[in-house]
Amino acid sequence: MQVGMGFFASKTLLSAVELGLFASLSQKPLTAQALRERLGLHPRATADFLDALVALGFLTRDGDGREAHYANTPETAAFLDPASQTYLGGILVMASRRLYRHWSNLTEALQTGLQQNESKNSGDVFAALYADPTRLEQFLAAMAGVQQANFATLANLFDFGRFQVVCDVGGASAAQSLSIARRHPNVSLISFDLPEVTPHAKARIDAAGLAGRIETRSGSFLTDELPQADVILMGNILHDWGTTTKEMLIAKAHAAVAEGGAFIAIENIIDDARRENAMGLLMSLNMLIETPDGYDYTFAQFESWCRAAGFRSTEKIPLTGGASAAVAWK
Repeated sequence: MQVGMGFFASKTLLSAVELGLFASLSQKPLTAQALRERLGLHPRATADFLDALVALGFLTRDGDGREAHYANTPETAAFLDPASQTYLGGILVMASRRLYRHWSNLTEALQTGLQQNESKNSGDVFAALYADPTRLEQFLAAMAGVQQANFATLANLFDFGRFQVVCDVGGASAAQSLSIARRHPNVSLISFDLPEVTPHAKARIDAAGLAGRIETRSGSFLTDELPQADVILMGNILHDWGTTTKEMLIAKAHAAVAEGGAFIAIENIIDDARRENAMGLLMSLNMLIETPDGYDYTFAQFESWCRAAGFRSTEKIPLTGGASAAVAWK
């Protein structure tokens, strides 16, 4: 029942993020009346909505009745307040506005094998997202949010400091480059993505005061050669594509990486027995919803593709939740 009716709790949280509830509580606790006015809630819905979030553990409440005050928990203050440096709500906003309704068509996707999003008829979800500036900004914020903890963990666990140049392929808003630059002050970085994305990355890099260390470079990893670097990174890139494109991208990474360097893919790597990493398997279903032929993969599959491309060895570094960094050494 908890799983089957899980969308009750899920959509309650997603709506709270989308409405800006946690941002509204960032300065001080507020009464239900004050929150109703700020968020534009209907009187009938307000108490049940807020108290459900208390019961779910996303809010605290001091007192009862009309004079009660609601506040963020330490966790929601850290991760769901946009003013926090550890904010990850971007992915939840996208889940509320896009993925929630697309996933309602999962049964159709399971029976037809066809994607179910904005590009259901055109086949190119990225063209659909990038053509709309609002959707593009939402998508970039989502990608930064969903991977932020993984980027920070990898920057701490992997010795980037032994290398000179690191290139993040499909770098989006440069979140991964920023994490590495802050942790490893001697490394130069390249955030490589499509021209539509470059201004967003540059704005974040400039705001962080790291323009001298992180270069934005425009191009397509599908049609262009990758920048030469000691380490090539791809965060949530390989799972967007079918096997042939995965193999092509890994071959490009091998060609771009210096001898002794590494190619690193950050994904929800599925366990080889396909029994344990539920998030990896569910993310692969999300690729069914979102892409024509993308899927998540096991470490054994990653290793076989990298060996075929010429990499000499591989290893897996666990990150957060079901995510890992799959590393191939040249």
